[in-house]
Amino acid sequence: MSDRTVTPAEIYFAAGCFWGAQRYFDAIDGVIETEVGYANGKTASPTYEDVCRGGTDHAEVVRVVYDKSRLSLAELVELYFGAIDPLAINRQGNDVGRQYRSGVYYRDTDTSDARVIHDALARLSRRLSRPSAIEARPLDNYYRAEEYHQKYLNKHPGGYCHIDDDRMARASAWKRCMFFSRPDDDELRAQLTPLQYAVTQEGATEPPFYNEFWNESRRGIYVDVTTGEPLFSSSAKFDAGCGWPSFCRPIDESAIESRPDLSHGMVRTEVRSQKGAAHLGHVFDDGPREKGGLRYCINSAALQFIPEEEMVARGYGAWLSAIE
Repeated sequence: MSDRTVTPAEIYFAAGCFWGAQRYFDAIDGVIETEVGYANGKTASPTYEDVCRGGTDHAEVVRVVYDKSRLSLAELVELYFGAIDPLAINRQGNDVGRQYRSGVYYRDTDTSDARVIHDALARLSRRLSRPSAIEARPLDNYYRAEEYHQKYLNKHPGGYCHIDDDRMARASAWKRCMFFSRPDDDELRAQLTPLQYAVTQEGATEPPFYNEFWNESRRGIYVDVTTGEPLFSSSAKFDAGCGWPSFCRPIDESAIESRPDLSHGMVRTEVRSQKGAAHLGHVFDDGPREKGGLRYCINSAALQFIPEEEMVARGYGAWLSAIE
């Protein structure tokens, strides 16, 4: 028996037909339980037939109870985006009607949930270059659907599902990145390019301007290429004109280790990743004063870039807040 503390929270998602949506959320690591029902309509205690006939304005929803210690609301909302067409109005898959609209509904007493949801929708709109069709509002009412509809696809495996197998597989495969460790040397040699190995393990320096990320401008995070540990955010990146990626601060100072470097007749401060002990570059005190005055001058070969739109799917949703 595990003694790990579970921190339950709940949220309600409208994602088209609730049969497939329930199976999708059940597949996500960190979801404790789900239930399907009808939400934010005009009438009390509607039946499935009432909702299908129209006029009640209820949405088919999945009530999701999740463990906040394993899955954040920001991650869960981003995973929800992966189950739907965010631009479809009153429709998902072959299902058309107001009951199939897309929405995220939260308890109106929880203002922090509202902020997380609206921030996630703003990120989605940036990716789409236009507003989505997803509504986000307090939960006005919720009625549990008939027992026949609960876990429908578990009872009827061949039943209709508007969420395709690839999306279901991605939900099932999702895991939050939590632990980062350095592979042994043989593994590193196998997984890194010769340049990445020379930089991270032998302290080499790549040429300025002829490297992968010196002029990368997309939103996202930069992780240690040897361990996957998050190190820097696009929010802290600036153009120093030096030809290497430059950052005014790390995401977490504890992830970076500084060492005196007296090589090449210079006095410098080397920076390495704390868990991977990988050589990253150097830190100087000629950065923007308004941002703290530091310039972390980092080799692209020591980094892997995770674009904002891929962070949740690749297990880095917990670091979305690092992107301002």
